[in-house]
Amino acid sequence: MSEPNPYADGEYKWGPGQGAGAPGYGYPQDATPGYGYPQDATPGPYQAPAYQPTLPGGAFPPQYATGGAPLFAIGDISVIGDQIHTPAGPMPLRGAVWNAMDLSRTEEKISTVGIVLACLFVAVCGLGLLFLLIKEKATTGFVQITVNSGGKHHSTMIPAMHPDTIHWAMAQINYARSLSV
Repeated sequence: MSEPNPYADGEYKWGPGQGAGAPGYGYPQDATPGYGYPQDATPGPYQAPAYQPTLPGGAFPPQYATGGAPLFAIGDISVIGDQIHTPAGPMPLRGAVWNAMDLSRTEEKISTVGIVLACLFVAVCGLGLLFLLIKEKATTGFVQITVNSGGKHHSTMIPAMHPDTIHWAMAQINYARSLSV
């Protein structure tokens, strides 16, 4: 690994072409304008670009409806007017297919406090064993919401913090289905 390259002919050939005394990095030393360097150093207020940003292929980005506040939002899916807005782009609301899948689970286990109290009070006629009935529930996982419309598909995951998260999501989905008819 420490041997020099046997195929090199002795001269440095990688990197930008540099003369013997030219600086390697930093701003250019000559006064020719180049890409990425400010031409006038006068500070002023920020001005928006005078061009319309485009997507690959020259297409203009979709303009969102300004019809007011969203009717509802589930994760990063929101319904504004007659459109569904997602990071994948806008979709028509009419004829949309909505689905929800419960990927959560609720576990029930004996509480740590119950185990400690049972150990402390076990000598009192076994009365401490009643503390083992103290249970705690923990819900983990996600609820997956998908929408298909206009040839597009989008899916979002909502964290399940409570066992009733799927019921809340299904209520939202049923409202969305009633709007999609």
